[in-house]
Amino acid sequence: MTLPNFLIIGAAKAGTTSLYKYLEQHPDVYMSSFKEPGFFAFEGQTLNFQGPGVKYRINKWTVTDLDSYQEMFAGAENQKAIGEATPLYLYYTQACDRIKHYIPDAKLIAMLRDPVERAFSNYVWAVQPGAEPITNFTEALAAEPKRINDNWGPRWHYKAQGFYYQQLKPYFETFDPQQIRVYLHQDFVANPKQVLQDIFNFLEIDDSFELDLSKKHNVSQIPRNKTWHEFINKPNPLKTLVKPFIPLKFRTNIKKQAKTKNLYKPKLNPEVRQQLIAEYQTDILQLQELINRDLSQWLKV
Repeated sequence: MTLPNFLIIGAAKAGTTSLYKYLEQHPDVYMSSFKEPGFFAFEGQTLNFQGPGVKYRINKWTVTDLDSYQEMFAGAENQKAIGEATPLYLYYTQACDRIKHYIPDAKLIAMLRDPVERAFSNYVWAVQPGAEPITNFTEALAAEPKRINDNWGPRWHYKAQGFYYQQLKPYFETFDPQQIRVYLHQDFVANPKQVLQDIFNFLEIDDSFELDLSKKHNVSQIPRNKTWHEFINKPNPLKTLVKPFIPLKFRTNIKKQAKTKNLYKPKLNPEVRQQLIAEYQTDILQLQELINRDLSQWLKV
């Protein structure tokens, strides 16, 4: 039976995709065949999350049975570290007991981001492909409780996913704290090489291996022009007509440049930040004590 010996458990929109992609490069690491299988969060369930674009990834691709989950690691050979990354393991804390049951000695990695920035990034990430119909962040936050009650998927749980103390506490109570490493997104952005070397040491693999850190992954941006964004990214008769006359490489470059120029990163309203800080404050202060890190920067408007 092949199961992972380490997991990236969260948080969503905190750099977990980049971490997954970087770790894939290391010869001593075997990562699951795709990111976010979700087994420990949703074992035995038939998922029917609602929301715009209901056929999105979590309903279709989540692995809910043990045999299928094991198959994801069947290709592992001599790698010392076998892992996967499902940020929802932090949010859906039932995953904690299941991890303890199946892989009690697993090493657990959490990457945490300022919860207000995380919530806003999550919102922007949903707006970009058209999955979020509300174009005002404050209104989307107001709609969140009803959406959760109506079984909308975690993609739209913007604020709820940011209460890290509540989510991490069960892990520290269930596992030996030596099995858990908590990193901050701000440190990962500022010095990814240093964070990765620490992770390599934690996983007991070669910390001298040089990774290619040049590519950015899963960046949250919003289209300036929605119609143009849809034209670039969706099938269109005009594109089909001219496709045979333009080489693939040239088409790819045109699409990339057009998409990049049409996207921008919006700024969060300071008043909204202040409101969210007030809601997160107690959790942040408790988290400071749990992970022994100064998080005062997260409390600044």
